[in-house]
Amino acid sequence: MHVVIVNRWPRFSDGVRWDNELTRYEEFVDHRRHTVSYVVDGPGAQGVLAPPELVAHQVHVADVNDVEALRAAVAEIVRAVGPVDQLVAMSEFTLEVAARVREDLGIPGPTVADVAPYRDKVRMKEILDEAGVRVPRFSTCPGVDTVLAFAADVGYPVIVKPVDGAASIGVHRVDDESALRALLPGVDLGRYEVEEFVTGTIHHVDGYVDVAGDVPFQVVSRYVNDCLAFGGGAPLGSVVVQRSVLRDRIEDFTRDVVRHLGMHATPFHLELFVRPDSELVFLEIGGRVGGSEVPHLLNRLFGVNLFEIWLRTLTGEPVDVPVKDHDGSGGWLVVPKPDATVRVERVSSMAARVPIVWRELLPQPGDVLEPGGAYDALHSGRFILLDDEEATVEAGIRQIVAEFELEASPA
Repeated sequence: MHVVIVNRWPRFSDGVRWDNELTRYEEFVDHRRHTVSYVVDGPGAQGVLAPPELVAHQVHVADVNDVEALRAAVAEIVRAVGPVDQLVAMSEFTLEVAARVREDLGIPGPTVADVAPYRDKVRMKEILDEAGVRVPRFSTCPGVDTVLAFAADVGYPVIVKPVDGAASIGVHRVDDESALRALLPGVDLGRYEVEEFVTGTIHHVDGYVDVAGDVPFQVVSRYVNDCLAFGGGAPLGSVVVQRSVLRDRIEDFTRDVVRHLGMHATPFHLELFVRPDSELVFLEIGGRVGGSEVPHLLNRLFGVNLFEIWLRTLTGEPVDVPVKDHDGSGGWLVVPKPDATVRVERVSSMAARVPIVWRELLPQPGDVLEPGGAYDALHSGRFILLDDEEATVEAGIRQIVAEFELEASPA
């Protein structure tokens, strides 16, 4: 099998940062049994650690999410090595781009239509709404008048967001008509949707759908704050939920969602609301491994590396997904960087104050922090916590939020 891996993630060897340590292509894809090529960008080149003699061909592009660049790179690999049997893209932002390249070059695997149910936020809600799953009321944005009429009908606030976004990038909560009128001229309405604002606690579910469409592994977590608040400067974290009637309902809800969407042979990251009256409302789903500290926490808690399961399945190896054999808990927290470029003067370690901290990543005095970056960037602080009790984990997270300090000066 000729496997082409599209990689945009670096790996670190400093013994400090653990980002992407679970995406071990050189271990999970047999480079001797298969012919393996890579398309990488700058950071992604740092994530290819297979011996050079085992890499059939590697193409460096400026941006792997540029469909023209990716198509040209894969075409070059085809000319140099031969037809491609599997084009592997594991980043949320690359799934649809890779699907378009497969279609253009006649490569087997998921097409644009196949990935739409877990990339296009309108399409996924259309499918689930037709199946009777409760979703937020929503609309595409064909024009300003349509959006204003929808908002007037459902009531403010409303959420305006990209149909193909992730990590709350480009998501806006709009509280009144004047704010909505001011926002709309500045967004590309053709790739945005508007939906009702749902009140409730946001949970996320991370797991794996096997080739038959069953869900042998899933973990339910409850957010502390939410992704939208993180974009506004608030810490973001979550706590693994232990056995309860609510968790059973969420797990059943999740099975229904992935079944209606026709997902198979993929990890997933689902988000949903639990309303004050206990109604479950779908928010969105991604056909990929959850971000931030999610994969590292699940690997430590349950011995499950979702990247490994995904890669081995894609290359035809039989995989037994481990069954959760205990009901422990854990959690994670990311304290975002300041919203201006700063030089770190002092940062407080929380590992001694909160003994259940398993991993802690802090900037060092002298480091310069620039605004922006994904959840796994170097932020003001990143923490992973472990304990047998859900309540203890949440208390630890809230203690870090209350006591963590970072002193910095303008840079």
